[in-house]
Amino acid sequence: MPETVAVARLEGYDSPPLDRAVALLLETCGSRPAPGERVLVKPNLVNSSNSVHCTTHPQVVRAACAWLLDHGARVTVGDSPAFGPASKVAIASGLAQAIAPLGLKTVSLKRAVPLALTCGGTIGLSRDALEADRILNLPKLKVHCQMTLSGAVKNLFGCVVGFRKALAHNRLGHSHELFRSMIMDIYLALPRTTHLMDGVLAMHRDGPIKGEPFPLGVLACSDNGVALDTMAGAMLGLSPARVPLWAEAIARSLPGTDPAALHYPLERPDGIDLDGFVLSEERELSFAPLHLLQGRIRSLLKHFAKN
Repeated sequence: MPETVAVARLEGYDSPPLDRAVALLLETCGSRPAPGERVLVKPNLVNSSNSVHCTTHPQVVRAACAWLLDHGARVTVGDSPAFGPASKVAIASGLAQAIAPLGLKTVSLKRAVPLALTCGGTIGLSRDALEADRILNLPKLKVHCQMTLSGAVKNLFGCVVGFRKALAHNRLGHSHELFRSMIMDIYLALPRTTHLMDGVLAMHRDGPIKGEPFPLGVLACSDNGVALDTMAGAMLGLSPARVPLWAEAIARSLPGTDPAALHYPLERPDGIDLDGFVLSEERELSFAPLHLLQGRIRSLLKHFAKN
């Protein structure tokens, strides 16, 4: 059966057009929550550096949270950024200020639970994510220096608790096959998830942190994160051989990997002007051990100073 991807064209993040688009996309994908349902809203809050461009736009998160609250959901906004607490990145990006009028704040995902990985070993996945009734995943469409493209599936790597993400980079970074398998294991382990991708201003040139905005003008939604990423990859003229997570999904025979089989009930992602769009220069997956140790020491010092 074809996998549904709902697409809306937007030139910017102004309300009310953004609010109407978010509501239409979520309704089209059948994402209306039951009253009292616990929904984890998972934006992309990778880093405070260049946060205006490398994180999910605050107004997309605000619009999605407002829609969920209007339908009686119990909303938590959470992430586990690669560097620093989620609250700090949320302030730097403007997310904290955007959702405060809704009575919401951004929390760091915690309470690690070991998830057995297909290729051996475990990874610490947040119980906060695992115990949600559903997740609303809000990725930013970005180029990625290690994975070519960062979208719906990659954003859920942020459900791994704290420094364990850096450890996974260091332990599995020598192999794209092991690393992409780990991320797909995380994607498949999480509760029911709807994916709403912010591609209004995508990131190009140097992702996932230091890149520049590129006006794609696309907001897209699906209950299938693989299908949403396939749409994005095909729209950008990429192939599965170029995108490790797309290749991993094909290797596992997951639905949503064939661009020709996707169903678009609203607009189609055709005719997007990609003139000047640049992929990121490739880099190694693994982090240098010294950099990893220094980051962990800084985190511990901040923890002890606070307590």
